[in-house]
Amino acid sequence: MNLFSGRGLVCIRGERQVFANLAFDLAPGGALLLSGPNGSGKSSLLRLMAGLLRPAGGTLMWDGAAVADDPETHRGRLRYVGHLTAVKPVLTATENVAFWARQAGAGPADVDRALTGFALTPLAHVAGRLLSSGQRHRVALARLLAAPGDLWLLDEPSVGLDQASLAHLSTAIAAHRAAGGRVAVATHTPIDMPGAQTLSLAEFASAAPVAEGSGW
Repeated sequence: MNLFSGRGLVCIRGERQVFANLAFDLAPGGALLLSGPNGSGKSSLLRLMAGLLRPAGGTLMWDGAAVADDPETHRGRLRYVGHLTAVKPVLTATENVAFWARQAGAGPADVDRALTGFALTPLAHVAGRLLSSGQRHRVALARLLAAPGDLWLLDEPSVGLDQASLAHLSTAIAAHRAAGGRVAVATHTPIDMPGAQTLSLAEFASAAPVAEGSGW
């Protein structure tokens, strides 16, 4: 089976080892829910998965091959939405989504579908600077539909969303999984993801100090 997996992952921040010996498997159509208190390393793990941080130990693999051996290919198959929306204030909602779509070779039809998927059509021509924080977050999430990728990495995707927008997010995740995509989510707000695995970061926590000279 084509798995995205981690083995023996170690994360170090400053002088603290956040987690160690962490392992996971994420199959096509699968969902991984990251749980744990603030500071347990949920965001750091997502950034490791995205290649934005390097693990201090362990290996990330895709279909048995080390991600580190071909990071460019790995970046091309994932979509990461973090705390910062990256919505350009001078561009409209449509222009922001179109920018991400072009990076993936998608076209206007994909942009329209993404706007519709997150109920952004009425805001299509509104500049980013005039959008509320929740609306900007929906624009950021719309990139998932406008520029599809196999792996979605979502860090607190429900922040600022009302119940209707949460429903749109759940629908998008369900459709992505049904098509064979996979998703890893860190959230404190329940999101409807039937059959999702839960990975408790607290189980891999370590209070051990890092030896002098160690780091990322």
